[in-house]
Amino acid sequence: MQKQQSKQPFHYGKDGMTIGGALDLARGKRRGILSPAILKKVQDNRQMVENIVHHKKRVYGINTGFGPLCTTLIDEEDTKKLQYNLLMSHSVGVGQPISRELAKLMLILKVHALAKGYSGIAVETLQRIIWHIDRDVTPCVPEQGSVGASGDLAPLAHLFLPLIGLGKLWQADQIKPAAEVLHHMGMAPIELGPKEGLALINGTQFMAAHAIAIVERLQNCLDHADILAALNLEAMMGSVKSFDAELHALRPHTGSVYVASRMRKLLKDSEIVDSHRNCTRVQDPYSLRCIPQVHGASRNAWLHLKETTLTEINAVTDNPIIFSEDKTISGGLFHGQPIALPLDYAGLAAAELGNISDRRIYLSMTESVPGLPKLLMTHTGLNSGFMILQYTTAALVSENKSLCFPASADSIPTSLGQEDHVSMGSISGRKSLQIVDNLEKILAIELITAAQGFDFRKPLKSGFLIEEAHRLIRSHVSFTENDRVFDEDIAYAIELVRSKGLIQHLNQMAGQANIHFENEHHEIFGIY
Repeated sequence: MQKQQSKQPFHYGKDGMTIGGALDLARGKRRGILSPAILKKVQDNRQMVENIVHHKKRVYGINTGFGPLCTTLIDEEDTKKLQYNLLMSHSVGVGQPISRELAKLMLILKVHALAKGYSGIAVETLQRIIWHIDRDVTPCVPEQGSVGASGDLAPLAHLFLPLIGLGKLWQADQIKPAAEVLHHMGMAPIELGPKEGLALINGTQFMAAHAIAIVERLQNCLDHADILAALNLEAMMGSVKSFDAELHALRPHTGSVYVASRMRKLLKDSEIVDSHRNCTRVQDPYSLRCIPQVHGASRNAWLHLKETTLTEINAVTDNPIIFSEDKTISGGLFHGQPIALPLDYAGLAAAELGNISDRRIYLSMTESVPGLPKLLMTHTGLNSGFMILQYTTAALVSENKSLCFPASADSIPTSLGQEDHVSMGSISGRKSLQIVDNLEKILAIELITAAQGFDFRKPLKSGFLIEEAHRLIRSHVSFTENDRVFDEDIAYAIELVRSKGLIQHLNQMAGQANIHFENEHHEIFGIY
């Protein structure tokens, strides 16, 4: 269901696309259009391709075969058929379909890249793709099959099969043959001209779409991790000294400074902190004391991915590039390595965020924390308490570790050796997104256990924001005195994390209380 649009139109090929902007387009909050100047640029570039064909100038992919067949010249009358064969022969993806939103992001990113006017695409083809975006008629794209080098060939081939009446489309929650859906909507297949099929399937849009999803969801996890760490620190009566601004000025990594500032604001005016300010404990375990260093390092990795993704989604990743009739270049703009490495890095960052969360969960259940009962329940023995929730986080953390091997470290030659080094960035994106999915579940369990431990500090109060966070959690997950079925609590907590409900609530309450929650680095850690 498309949401009501309230923002100014986005001009494909002209405006700078942000990660939040791409998501707005995919979610129907904003509409993308082609300006008259862009339409002319695309049309002029298309004419260059027509002239190349007519004058029989040999240009890869326009009037030659592909990959190792690049020396095979194609007759002018067959250059159109070549594009159809390309889409059909490259539609070899396997596995489950990617989400509809990811597929729609691929369409959006491809239109933006093609509208730059260097790919020889026809205006009519661009307009048909935009029709798919605007009408939410989304192609079905299998998740496996790209090696992330000549672009995401197989996923993109599946993405654009419906243009020629083939492939599959989502209709409501069902997958149906594209020909059937298009016929029902009164739309005929379009005719592709020379170079168009190659322009459609050359590119990094599968990897880039996954990067957008990871940037958004990992940012949400990072924001939650700070809040839940503060809640858990209060439950375990940890020290705030390790968040001191003067301390962090001595090692001013952007992420660490940002997290330390957030922790200070979350814990400001806490009665719990004041109650043990002069205790005899010298220092806390690392999972509490090193929150800024660990969370901050993951934020820096996230920032690297965000910056790379911004470049990628505003770039031309086609091949060959058509500058003019006399200047066409077969380069490597499609190679996924620039984004594959940051995708793997982000997966590692997400895994480490889950790792330290699990350590805090475990620590809160031990008898070493004064004032907290073993396993966070008063009457254990008959009751197992929260013991088994940590089993789940341990399993998820271990699974994430197994997913951390960098796919970009591997390369298997393809195309009879023509493509002798590939990035495997599509795998980097898929598995890093899976790591983030597991991380959301780990943080959801810390949300439950931290709220449980926090209750044992009553009647003392924490800072305003932490009290508000606890109040919202308790509005749906009650304090646990005896064993019960936890799956509904966990399901609610996962939804609360994924929906950003807790973040939105705290931002709203901070605004009402005139609390400036973020610091000077907040803008660089945003997605708009």
